[in-house]
Parts: sequence; C-alpha cells; structure tokens
Amino acid sequence: MNEKREKIVQTAGRENLGEFAPLFAHLNDDVLFGEVWNDESVDVKTKCIITVVSLMASGITDSSLEYHLKNAKAHGVTKEEIAGIITHATMYVGWPKGWAVFNLAKKIWAEDNEGTFVPGTKIPKEEYQKTIFFPVGEPNPYGEFFVGQSYLAPVSTEQVPVYNVTFEPGCRNNWHIHHAKSGGGQMLICVGGRGYYQEWGKDAVEMTPGTVIIIPANTKHWPGAAPDSWFSHLAIEVAGEETSAEWLEPVSDDDYNKLK
Repeated sequence: MNEKREKIVQTAGRENLGEFAPLFAHLNDDVLFGEVWNDESVDVKTKCIITVVSLMASGITDSSLEYHLKNAKAHGVTKEEIAGIITHATMYVGWPKGWAVFNLAKKIWAEDNEGTFVPGTKIPKEEYQKTIFFPVGEPNPYGEFFVGQSYLAPVSTEQVPVYNVTFEPGCRNNWHIHHAKSGGGQMLICVGGRGYYQEWGKDAVEMTPGTVIIIPANTKHWPGAAPDSWFSHLAIEVAGEETSAEWLEPVSDDDYNKLK
C-alpha cells in the first residue's frame, strides 16, 4: 500500500457565500483550492510558505492567516523555518507586520503545541487537547471496535449529528461499513494531528488538519492515527434510509506497519 497525496477539497465558499456570491464561491472552491492548490508543479509546503508571506505582506492577520500558518505547520514547516521566514519577510514588509505574524506563529508553534511525536510514545491527552479546537472527550464507548485507545466527544446532537473522534498514536478503527438502502455514508474532517483513511482494495491516504474524506454508503473502510501522532477527526453521519454500521476485522499489524 503506497501512500498517495490526498486531493485538497474546499467548500467554504459555497457554504458561506454560495447564494450571495456564487461566482466568488466558484473561484474560491473550484479554482483557488480545486485547481491552484492541487497543481503539482509546486509542492504543498512551498505553497503554504508563499501564502503566509503573501498574507503577511498584505497586512492580513485575521483567521485566514491563522488557518494558513496551521496549514504550513501541518505540511512540515518547522518552528525554526517559520521564524526564519517571518524574519526575512519582515525586512521587506515592515516591523509591525512582522510582530503581528510572530504573535500568531508563536502560539501555533509553542513547545507544548509542537504536534510532533517520537514513534512509540505519546504526549498526555491534556497536552494534545491544547492543539485542537474541539474537545477530546471521554474514553470511547465503542472501544471494542478499535485497536488502541480512542476518545469520543459530541459536537452536535441535533439536526446533523457531529462527533469528534480522537485516536492516540497507533490507534485505529476496525474495518467497518456504513450500510444504507439509500443515502447514508459518512464524512470525516481532520481537525488535529495526523492519521490515515483507507478503503478496501485502495491505498491508504494521509489525513492532516483540513483533510475532508467522503465515505460512500456500503464501503468497507477504516480511519486511524499515524504511529507517531495523535489524530482527531469530526465524524458527520449522512442521513439515509435503513442505515446501520457493520463492524468487521481489525486492521492487521502487517498492513498498518507499512504506513509511515
């Protein structure tokens, strides 16, 4: 099973401005994120750096810059690298902008928020909680269907049920299927750490904060944490007719250990 790059998917434009400004929503979701961010002539880490510097130069220090700083960290930009990047850019765009960006970056790359882990070890749950916006929750009542320790926290129990599922390093779901006569399935949105998703017969794909996975109904699959990182995803159930979950065999150690 060879790891392959997960396509970047964005829906914020349609969700927030679809009815008010459909052309802008199309340009944001389909052109900027659908085409430009998925173009492979420049690697994603470099694109993250370019975006951070561009926003910094424009004086933008709101949630959009915070998002792109977190995205840069998730794609391998180290604390030393981001400090050097901001310092270099400050020489050209000005000290006030440099200070503003450093104040955001310092929180995101804080020592207790580093988000990197030594294989086979794990930081305490309380420390990992500081790295994500959603609660880690309590030990998962469905733990019998996991290899390793997982946690569950309800985010919304009305209208559309949404739960945050957190996996300790090395933890993963058993293979399972979300059955439905019609409709159904599930969406996963990574909100912390690093993990994997795999469908039966396909290669595993990496999940990092912002990755969205669409799971069709009646598809055998599993998600889980990387061996060296905590992992959290929002699980969103898709309404359907005659839905049920079928839990199957654990992911074998041989298959799991091939992932890095």
